[in-house]
Amino acid sequence: MVAKTRHGGQTSPGKLAFKEKLVTKGTTTDALLKKLKNLHEELSVLDQDRVDTKSLDSVRKELILNSILHHKDKGVKAYAACCLADILGLYAPEAPYTVAELVDIFQFIFQQLKSGLKGTEDTYYNQYFHVLESLSTVKSVVLVCDLPNADDMMKHIFSDFFIIVRRDFSKQTESFMGDILTALLDECHTLNASVLEILMAQFMDKNAQPDQPAYRLVVQVCNQTADKLQRHVSMYFTDIIVANSGDEELKEVRKAHELVKRIHLACPTLLHSVIPQLEEELRAEDVQLRSIATQVLGEMFADKGGYDLSKKYPTTWRIWLVRTNDRSVSVRLKALESARPIISGGYPEMREAVQECLQTKLLDPDEKVRAAVCKIYGQLDYETAAHHVTEEQLRAIAQRTIDKKQIVRTEALKSLGKLYDLAYPQIEINDPIAISNFSWIPNTLFPLIGMNQESRPAVEQAIADYILPLPRSLPPDKGKSGESEIDEALWTDRLLNTMKFLEVRSVNGLLAFTNLKSTQSTHVLAFVDACIQNNNGIIDGDKETTEKVKSDLTRCVKRLAALYPDPSKAADDFYGFAKLNDQTAYKLLKKCIDPQTDLKTLIKRRSEFLKKIVDNSPGIVSTMSILLRRVTCHVVNQSSIPTFLKRLENGRGKEANVIAGHIHTLMRYISKYRPAIYKSYVSALVKATSDEEASPLLVSAALQALSSVIRWDEDLAPKDSRTIDRITRYATGPGWKQAKFAARILASCPRQSEACTEVVESLADGLTEASPELLVAHIAALAQFALLAPDAFECKSDVITEFLVKKLLMIPQLPDPDDDTEEEWVEDDVMPDLLRAKILALKVFKNRSLAYADSDKGLMVSGPPLKIFKQLVEMNGALSSDVTEDPKFMARLRLQAAVSLLQLSTVQKYEASVTTAFTRLILVIQDSCYNVRLNFLRKLIILLYARRIPITFNIVPFLTVHDPEEDIKSTATSYISSAIRTLPANIRVLYFDVNVIRLMHTLAHHPDFSIALEDLQDIGQYLKYFADQVIQAENVSLIYHYALKGKTVKDLGSEEYSHNFYVICELAQEIIKARAQHFSWSIPSYPGKIKLPSDILRPHASPEDANTTANTVYLPKEMAKWAADLYKTVPSAEKKERRASAKRKAPTTNGNGHARRTKKKRRSDDESDEPDESESSSDVEMADATGAIEESEDDEDDNESGEEVLGRGARSRAKRKAARKAKGAKKRASDG
Repeated sequence: MVAKTRHGGQTSPGKLAFKEKLVTKGTTTDALLKKLKNLHEELSVLDQDRVDTKSLDSVRKELILNSILHHKDKGVKAYAACCLADILGLYAPEAPYTVAELVDIFQFIFQQLKSGLKGTEDTYYNQYFHVLESLSTVKSVVLVCDLPNADDMMKHIFSDFFIIVRRDFSKQTESFMGDILTALLDECHTLNASVLEILMAQFMDKNAQPDQPAYRLVVQVCNQTADKLQRHVSMYFTDIIVANSGDEELKEVRKAHELVKRIHLACPTLLHSVIPQLEEELRAEDVQLRSIATQVLGEMFADKGGYDLSKKYPTTWRIWLVRTNDRSVSVRLKALESARPIISGGYPEMREAVQECLQTKLLDPDEKVRAAVCKIYGQLDYETAAHHVTEEQLRAIAQRTIDKKQIVRTEALKSLGKLYDLAYPQIEINDPIAISNFSWIPNTLFPLIGMNQESRPAVEQAIADYILPLPRSLPPDKGKSGESEIDEALWTDRLLNTMKFLEVRSVNGLLAFTNLKSTQSTHVLAFVDACIQNNNGIIDGDKETTEKVKSDLTRCVKRLAALYPDPSKAADDFYGFAKLNDQTAYKLLKKCIDPQTDLKTLIKRRSEFLKKIVDNSPGIVSTMSILLRRVTCHVVNQSSIPTFLKRLENGRGKEANVIAGHIHTLMRYISKYRPAIYKSYVSALVKATSDEEASPLLVSAALQALSSVIRWDEDLAPKDSRTIDRITRYATGPGWKQAKFAARILASCPRQSEACTEVVESLADGLTEASPELLVAHIAALAQFALLAPDAFECKSDVITEFLVKKLLMIPQLPDPDDDTEEEWVEDDVMPDLLRAKILALKVFKNRSLAYADSDKGLMVSGPPLKIFKQLVEMNGALSSDVTEDPKFMARLRLQAAVSLLQLSTVQKYEASVTTAFTRLILVIQDSCYNVRLNFLRKLIILLYARRIPITFNIVPFLTVHDPEEDIKSTATSYISSAIRTLPANIRVLYFDVNVIRLMHTLAHHPDFSIALEDLQDIGQYLKYFADQVIQAENVSLIYHYALKGKTVKDLGSEEYSHNFYVICELAQEIIKARAQHFSWSIPSYPGKIKLPSDILRPHASPEDANTTANTVYLPKEMAKWAADLYKTVPSAEKKERRASAKRKAPTTNGNGHARRTKKKRRSDDESDEPDESESSSDVEMADATGAIEESEDDEDDNESGEEVLGRGARSRAKRKAARKAKGAKKRASDG
């Protein structure tokens, strides 16, 4: 129905006053224009309801004359169009023209709009605006729908209007156009396909945005005519799908779905019939079509109208969710792509449904799906992650950091890192939500550093980018030099705030990440020097020199590349770097590595170095970035020290104490491994020791730092008497840590031998009368003098030794009747003074022996201590079998004795004496106490990595196969695998292949050995573990040869042990053959000659004896079959699971009748302050090869942070402590 304007209140019709002829002979253009203008002015004021149309007859006919419609003047045609629009409006709803005339009129009007309506600055803009307003208001344009060429005319009108509207007119002009197009669509009898295509094309325009006029126009028209367009849009969509179903790539189908998505954003009511079609596509057999539908519906559910869509079409929503379980991986991935915006949206129902799907998809069988889920969480903003994602969901992501596929691990690491980075500002201000949801993330990531070589770069990258990133430069301070500033305190505080929430294992991972301990920097410097010598192959010198230079470069490259996931690519990249032969790059790399480089310089030089690599050889950037991360002090460096000292000085309260404890840990680590960092702060450290009100942590940290930097460079030692006197007072004072480090300072200062002697005499004289606390401090100081100032120590060595042995070590400590009799370990922070004193006494003897390692008196001095150490190991921590001692004392003392023997075995002249207790010593790895086993293994591994201990100790890690605690076995396995991977081939053979004979000999002497089948199967597991870790196709021949040759000799001891040894040799042969068969390896005869160790084996007495042994089968037939079946039932990489109640693999009872099975973890944050056994030129880098190996606390430092970190068995220990407390309270009550 055509709309009409109505005006009430007037009854007399209006007549047109204009009486002139528009066109007469000789009429000029100006005259005609004036007449048309006057006519328009009169027509525009006439009212449709009151006009006398007969008065219009003359002008209506003249207006359609060709002389006017085809006039050359633009103004004439503009006013003619206005007049015609007015005439049509006044006659509406009828038309005073014939059909043919109407065709000409509308073509004329719309042509004028198209060509003339170009901008508001146009001379006739107001006239064109009037035409639009008239057509829009009166709706006379609907007459077009009744014309014979209506379809064609509508096509041109729609096309022209979407061209015109782009000329950026007022919103009112757009509105008039929209009204006109809407009226045409409402009144048209059939909708021409071309018109629909014009409308749809506007949605697909690349500039289709709400700020674009054409987009706003099409949205207005479609929303106002949705009821009429719905069916046509549905048919349009269906036609495209049907017409293009044969297209393999489905390009047009994809475009159609994109169109649906865009329409939904602005005109969702148009899609009433399309959504059900999309729902059917979700069920389609064709994977591509199903994938396209899944993607577009996901995006529609994710946009602002998604909630309404899910409510209007609940079935479609449910079926779309099911696509996350589609049989096709590509469809599942498409469904996941829309998850993030849905989670971020404000609709809980949709969010919860999607998160439930994501939770299950973390365990999807396809790694791409699992990775996609992890990636989604990394794309969330902080508010969404904090308030709409639970900690449980984030911890599920954390589980994917140990996924079997690298792509999943990488995405999980990135996501967790990004979330922590977003949350850190809130964690810093102690926001409880941020702390609860995100503070645990670093605690999860740091232990992963040692997980495996393949994952390590991704872990390091995530930590370096998001957890502990290098700071960005601040804007230049205009008042200063104009250079950008680095906030060093903020950077350091981020490290400390992160550490607040780390457990012991994670702290050790962080310490490994700091590179403070890493010796890779030494290897990299050697590599740089080799590159310089190589000079891109242009080497000055003879052939021998050339070969040496190339050999050095090859060795350096192999050593560095071995620690990368892909050693071959890494090696190629290192050779590529050498080929660049860029002297500036060499200097920049050396500067980055220098421990005395401050933070600002590190950031600048690192950036310059990487830019050079990017410019000259972009293919090696990844490898060189990893190298930089592993050799630079990018977590802690000299810029950290001022903040450390300030926090230690000013810290008060519980949180400050926790941070102070971590600062102490970091400073202790710097002291031990990178003392050069302290060089610029010696005066600050001295000042820290002078404040009598300073916290004990600050003083002990400052003293330790001073002692380390002075030992590194004695020229930095304090020379003023006041400082020396103050340090002397600390050395004789009651704080054992302060006494220890003060003594170390005095012993390291040049020209202080007299002061050392005086202090030793004072300490020795005070031993007898000292309180337990003071006694500990005195012995701690004496242990340092024994090692570093042996001449001063010797002046009172007899007195000291007699007191320590007779008045301390030989005095048994009886068990407390109120203590838990099953408890076999005591933590450092609650260690009794008497026990600490005894441990320190053992260290005095060990240090004194080490001090005489190069002296002729060495054997004499070390004799009594070695006897004590061996006796403690033999008797499980006691020196007498007559008294029952406190099991906690015994565990600690036998651990210290065992570790002392390991350390003394690094001295060649002491090695023979230690070897006499070899079997009993290495069986400490099977001690009844978990902490003894763990810390013994850690210390052993440090020495093995440093290659300072006899290679025979390499059999010890294989004795962990039956350990009930997985972390002990995993630590051993980590060492074995990294050593095999990184050691030079000739050394690897000595460390492992050749040692098979000693492993077999040790098993023959094992206290659990017997001929019983069950016991032999347990013994067989040691050999299988060795085989699985060591034997490969290239060395199977040699190791099998050793197993064969075992029967050609006898044990150095009794016939019984020889018999045991032959059983082990035959069992080893069977296991080796089973492994070889499993992997289809041949075992050819070994062509070389081997030499069996004469310290444990001897030749047969006669040829007849040898013949008899060779022809005798010692292994029971059942065991041969058991060995043959080992690799048939278990995959080669797995080990047979132990029985629930494993047999004890070392004596379960000590000389005093105690049996213990505790596994209490002690604090282990690398508190050893003694000279580091790992500092050597070893080709194996411990920290880099295995990540965060938690070192044992070889020294007596305790963790003063007050932060309790419970290890294994924490819950049962807590119960036992509570029971003891209750028992003690009950006893006190009864006594009272």
